[in-house]
Amino acid sequence: MIDNTEEKSAFIAIVGRPNVGKSSLLNAMLGQKVAIVSNKPQTTRTRIMGVLTRGPYQLVFIDTPGLLKPHNRLGEYMVKSVTESVSGVDACLLVIEAGKKISPADLELIEKFKSLEMPAVLAINKIDLLSDKSALIAQITEISELYSFEAVVPISAIDGNGVKDLTAELEKLAMPGGHFFDEDTLTDQPERVLAGEIVREKLLRLCSKEVPHGIAVVVEKMREREDKSNITDIEATIYCEKESHKGIVIGKDGAMLKKVGTMARGDMERFFDCKINLKLWVKVKEDWRNRAAALRSMGFDSNSFNK
Repeated sequence: MIDNTEEKSAFIAIVGRPNVGKSSLLNAMLGQKVAIVSNKPQTTRTRIMGVLTRGPYQLVFIDTPGLLKPHNRLGEYMVKSVTESVSGVDACLLVIEAGKKISPADLELIEKFKSLEMPAVLAINKIDLLSDKSALIAQITEISELYSFEAVVPISAIDGNGVKDLTAELEKLAMPGGHFFDEDTLTDQPERVLAGEIVREKLLRLCSKEVPHGIAVVVEKMREREDKSNITDIEATIYCEKESHKGIVIGKDGAMLKKVGTMARGDMERFFDCKINLKLWVKVKEDWRNRAAALRSMGFDSNSFNK
């Protein structure tokens, strides 16, 4: 048993532009999937907290949406989520993509670090996709001149290369004062939110380009049966912005919706460790990303929208 006086913790925001692999990295560090992943940008819409406890160290990660120029109220919410996360943590983990030029979003975040005098670690992700490793050295040199990072770690969130080294560097930022969560805590996300995000991930992967970002998933019911059958009934509604999108989500003779349900149910059963009876409905709620009342009804923080 470790004495509480030896325990150290740190709240760390994972930040970076869209589609650099922040959610994949969070899942890799935790060794368990808590954030949805797709090859489309702006997958993460809310701050997702993951907790990693190893011996005396507890790292509490805030996985933020990618920093982007907002085009609707949902986008404004996402940007505010990032800036609030950076302002309220002990340290930041900036994730960039190997071999890519420094983006305006990266520069904006670095300026935020400077103004807050924020300890930050730089993770250069997707090194597995980089054929010319000399480009990595040049990239490290360039961005290291912009800010005094605590460490710069090349990684691949997909194959795990460098992830343990990155975690070790982040543990150096933990401060004495005990742990904030039980050792077996993995995330702060309610089970309903996790179930809804699993469904949305499958839609992101399977649907055409114009559909996914106009989709929201709300779990209306999640209840374990009382007959000791180890079956949980989940009912969720998929909201689309257009009638034409509804047709795409359902598919011919319901084929797409059935495929989404089958894939989502498999992930849910692995995550929740029980049998899942999943029912999905599809409804149209036009322009919901620009309607504050609709965003609140879908679980987004009402304080983030102008009245």
